[in-house]
Amino acid sequence: MLDPYIGGLTIQQVHCGTLQSFIRDRLKAGKSPGTVNRDLAVVRRILNLCARLWRDESDRPWLDTAPLIQMQRHPNKRTPYPLSMEEQRLLFSELARHLARMALFKVNTGTREHEVCSLRWSWEVRVPELETSVFIIPRTHVKNGIERYVVLNRIAKAVIEGCRGEHEEFVFTEEMRGGQRLPQSRMNNSGWKAARRRAAARYERELGRPCPAGFRSIRVHDLKHTLGYRLRAVGVQFEDRQSLLGHKAAHVTTHYSAADISNLISCAEKVCDLGSRKSPALSIVRPGGGAEVLESVGGKGGTRTLDPGIMSAVL
Repeated sequence: MLDPYIGGLTIQQVHCGTLQSFIRDRLKAGKSPGTVNRDLAVVRRILNLCARLWRDESDRPWLDTAPLIQMQRHPNKRTPYPLSMEEQRLLFSELARHLARMALFKVNTGTREHEVCSLRWSWEVRVPELETSVFIIPRTHVKNGIERYVVLNRIAKAVIEGCRGEHEEFVFTEEMRGGQRLPQSRMNNSGWKAARRRAAARYERELGRPCPAGFRSIRVHDLKHTLGYRLRAVGVQFEDRQSLLGHKAAHVTTHYSAADISNLISCAEKVCDLGSRKSPALSIVRPGGGAEVLESVGGKGGTRTLDPGIMSAVL
C-alpha cells in the first residue's frame, strides 16, 4: 500500500510530510483513523529500527534520528460498552451455539479473541493441589508476548467441560456439514453481527428501554471490558485484575504458584455471585442515561452455576 507513495524515496525522505498523500487517500477511501494509525505504526516501527538497531556496512545507523510520525486523531472512537447481565443474556441467546460458548468463556476469563479461537487442549495444565486445571497460552499466541495463565471460575470450567472430547486439538470448534468439526478463526464474524442486530431489535420490547447505541455495535472485545468492570465492581484488587485480564504489568510473572492460582480463581469466582441486584456498586451508569443493575449469575450461596437459559444455549 505504501509503495506507490514512498517507494521511490530514500529512507531519509520518509516523514510526516511525505506521508500526507497516503493518509489523505486512505481516509478518502473510507478507512477509519484507527486503521490509518495502524498503517503508520508500521512506518514508525521501521524508522525507529533504522535509527536504533539496523546498521550499514560502515556500522552506522541508517538514520541519525527517527522522525516523529504523528498519529491521526480519532474523534469518533468508540468507547467500551460493558454488558449488564440482562444484556448478556439477550445477546448470547441470539448467538449460534459455538459462538455462545466462546463468548461465555471470554466474558468469564478476559481472554482476547485470538486467544479463545486458538485455545488448545495441549495448553491445559492440571493443578493437583487445587483439583483443577489452568490453560497456559504460549507467548507466541499472546499480544504482549508474555505467557498467559487463564484460570477458570466455575462458569468457564462448565464451558470447557462441555467442549471436552469434541476435537482432539482445539477447544472451540464449529460442527460443519458432514459432521466435521473445524476451529474458529475469529468471533467477530457475520454470525456475531447478525446476532447483535437481532438482539438489538428485541432490546426495547424485552428490557423496557430504548436500545443504546453501544449495544447495537457491541464488539467481541467488549466482553473483556465487561469482565474488567465486574471484577472492579466486586472489589478485586487492581493487580489481580491485571493478572486475570492478561495485561502487561511489572508484577505479572511467567510462573505462578498454586497459592497464586488459588487466589486468582477466588477472584474470578466473585463474578459468578454478584450479590444483591439493588447494590449501587453493581450498577452501570451510562452516559446520558440511568443506571443498569448487574443481575446475579449465581443463585444464593452460589448453588446455581449458570442461568438455565444460558446453560442450555452453551452446553
